[in-house]
Amino acid sequence: MSEPDEQIKDAAARRPRGWLRATIVGTLAFAFVGAGFGFIAFLSQLRGAEVKPARNADGIVVLTGGSSRVSDAMELLAGGYGKRLLISGVHPTNDVQDISRTLPDNHKLLKCCVDLDRSAINTRSNAAETRRWARERGFKSLIVVTSNYHMPRAIVELSHAMPDITLIPFAVVGDKWRDEPWWTSGGTFRLLLSEYAKYVAAEMRVRLADIGLDLTSDLAEQPAATPRRPATAQANKD
Repeated sequence: MSEPDEQIKDAAARRPRGWLRATIVGTLAFAFVGAGFGFIAFLSQLRGAEVKPARNADGIVVLTGGSSRVSDAMELLAGGYGKRLLISGVHPTNDVQDISRTLPDNHKLLKCCVDLDRSAINTRSNAAETRRWARERGFKSLIVVTSNYHMPRAIVELSHAMPDITLIPFAVVGDKWRDEPWWTSGGTFRLLLSEYAKYVAAEMRVRLADIGLDLTSDLAEQPAATPRRPATAQANKD
């Protein structure tokens, strides 16, 4: 075979590889840009300050896992924003007395109007247990209390589990969030990226489930109990 023929053959062999490489690079670039815009859209949903609910609801649910979530939910209950409060994701070894020690001013409310859910281990099981609680009580509206960065995913899961119940978000804003911009803190930035990834995964799972494709298994089994810790400490890992 002559040298020109070999060059033509080599060029023909390189063209498919070049096309494949360009396709992969273009797809990755498109995905990266899309993820960037999605992250910006996610950040735009996060409140920078706490705003009292515009209306009352039948009940209040607080998802454990962040500082001051439970105390803020108790304030809403004391203010008459709901009839009862569900604390979802309480550590299995904790009880009302543990919470009472951290919130001594709300002892009466804790005894009369607060229910504890020790089964939930993540946001999805929070939603399942909240649905059960709300239906048992006949509630048609709930104020949802959780951290601002967790609220988008919580609303996705709760709305999917309870499409017939009105959800009113109350986003808890931590001191660190108020004291310094999130982009100046490596820890906060990593937390937001992680939460954004979980939020996207929850959106995809819910959308697939809506068209009859539930690719996930049932809720994970609750892990074995660990040594006692404060009731307001993080029991819900997700």
